[in-house]
Amino acid sequence: MENHCIEIENKKRICVTEVTSVEAFDEETILTNLREEGLIISGKNLHIEALDLEEGKLVAEGEIESLSYTKKKNGKGIFDRFSRFKR
Repeated sequence: MENHCIEIENKKRICVTEVTSVEAFDEETILTNLREEGLIISGKNLHIEALDLEEGKLVAEGEIESLSYTKKKNGKGIFDRFSRFKR
């Protein structure tokens, strides 16, 4: 398993490493895939400040309320698993 790093500054800015993709985002949720699992960033007024998939780095700002990990199953992305809850 690759190590990833999450750095949160005052619940207003987040930096995540080992990001392989961002499947969906809006002002309340950012759905990302890490190398080994998914990560859901939840909050208010979220926006992606920087995304560099070559380096695997995501920087987002807003009011960060929670982070949740998801397991990868059958090669599906995080959005496929999360979308059933957003209907």
